[in-house]
Amino acid sequence: MALLAHYYLPGLAVEDHAIDVPLDWRKTSPARAAADGLDAGARLRLFYRVVTTPENVGRDLPLLVFLQGGPGGAGPRLTGPDSDGWLPEALRHFRVVLPDQRGTGRSSHLSRHGLARVGDARAQADHLKRFLARSIVCDFEYLRLVVFGGRPWVTLGQSYGGFLTLSYLSLFPEGVAASFTAGGIPHVPANAAEVYARTFPRMAEKTRQLYARYPEDAARVAAVADLAASGDVCLPDGAPLTARRLQLLGSGLGMKPAFERLHSLFDVAFEDGDGTGGKTLTDGFLMGVLQSTTTASNPLYWTLQELIYADGALGEPLGWAAERVYQGRPEFSADARPLLFTGEAAFPWMFEEDPLLVPLAPAMDLLMADVDFDRVYDAERLAASEVPLQAAVYFDDLYVDSGLQLDTLSRVGASHAWVTNEFEHDGLHGTVVFKHLFDEALNRGDLEAVLRG
Repeated sequence: MALLAHYYLPGLAVEDHAIDVPLDWRKTSPARAAADGLDAGARLRLFYRVVTTPENVGRDLPLLVFLQGGPGGAGPRLTGPDSDGWLPEALRHFRVVLPDQRGTGRSSHLSRHGLARVGDARAQADHLKRFLARSIVCDFEYLRLVVFGGRPWVTLGQSYGGFLTLSYLSLFPEGVAASFTAGGIPHVPANAAEVYARTFPRMAEKTRQLYARYPEDAARVAAVADLAASGDVCLPDGAPLTARRLQLLGSGLGMKPAFERLHSLFDVAFEDGDGTGGKTLTDGFLMGVLQSTTTASNPLYWTLQELIYADGALGEPLGWAAERVYQGRPEFSADARPLLFTGEAAFPWMFEEDPLLVPLAPAMDLLMADVDFDRVYDAERLAASEVPLQAAVYFDDLYVDSGLQLDTLSRVGASHAWVTNEFEHDGLHGTVVFKHLFDEALNRGDLEAVLRG
């Protein structure tokens, strides 16, 4: 373990650390590696922060590890105790551990540059497999054993962090004292096509809601899409602006205030006249589209998007499931008007047009045809779980279907669901959700052993 820095932010005491972890956990286990040391195989660097309030420095508070959403998302970068809505309540009770999942942030970073050094497409595809849930959870369990003395910790999973939570409970339930999730219970068994079959109708409805709130936007979006169809418009990085690239702007429609953000973006789309239409798009609009759809700051987001549903237990390839569902719904055609937006779904054309993704196309095609993936969930172990799990299930969640979440939770031992339609998918970032989950677990007695130490 290396202490890289110790410093204070307003209202926070922060330590930056890093440790080495194996690239490939199939050759060992966290417990064996913790007991015997790492072997000579390839390693990655795992970066993490430990955060507390200044008045709690030196106190032996219980641990809460935050499982970041994504996929491919780094841990939150804090500016103070109020920089994320769940944090103030968590800091009252815990030392908070904020890891950067492998491949993200200050952990060994993975992008097109690093993959180019790995080898051919097959080698790259196999390398990418090592950046999915099982490997991430093994990293965290090893961190718990080596750095924190094997003390069980509480997990808080946002979105994809909920997927990681069920993987953790499947693999190392002894490492978890209690779990909280928000908008992130996957369906077990995993099935990407089933997820997208439910997601696309919700995206259609979200788009209709957007146009109902801002009727002028339907015409503006159509006018931009028609200009893009000419093939003469490029984004600032040189990628073509197409109608299907515009559709990706819907990926944030499940989080507030997405309607207002999109409305504001299209409000300044045109150079001409009063902005209701024209033949020239503003540079600001084109930059806004690029910033909203690029993976420059999160290289693994679109790359791993569909792979989070890959499970060795399935025995069948993903086969670009989102693309297959998209093709079966003509109302989503790039030629259709009004133009419907798509959500969190990766499509093969993205790896043909986006300069940052083009180098990954051969590896992605191999992965979409592959069936050799790690087992992610253990249904029997989840059913027998005694780890208290408190889940916030957003009834209208755009990305993670509430019905599928509840079906899974009905088969997970010691689990409790709080179903609400008060929040969108990012509800955890407000001040209400985590406190509600914490209080429910506290009043049920699920945290007695944790807080007593």
